[in-house]
Amino acid sequence: MQSRSKVFDDLSQLMTNAMGVAQGAREEAQTAMNSMIDRWLAERDFVTREEFDAVRAMAQKAREENEALRARIDALEAKLAAGE
Repeated sequence: MQSRSKVFDDLSQLMTNAMGVAQGAREEAQTAMNSMIDRWLAERDFVTREEFDAVRAMAQKAREENEALRARIDALEAKLAAGE
């Protein structure tokens, strides 16, 4: 009975080690795939989400400033027209 338990313990340890190796291989493959995708995207001059969001925020701010300036110009033109 003791030797049978030892066999099961050894088999269990072997399976645990095999799962650890498989997990490591999966992580390594995932890292390699992510690296390959990053290189592919970089070669095509795609922008990152962070860069896109930054430019979008800058464009929104520019639109708001243009609207404010347009309102000031309209007010000044109205004031000038009323003074003539």
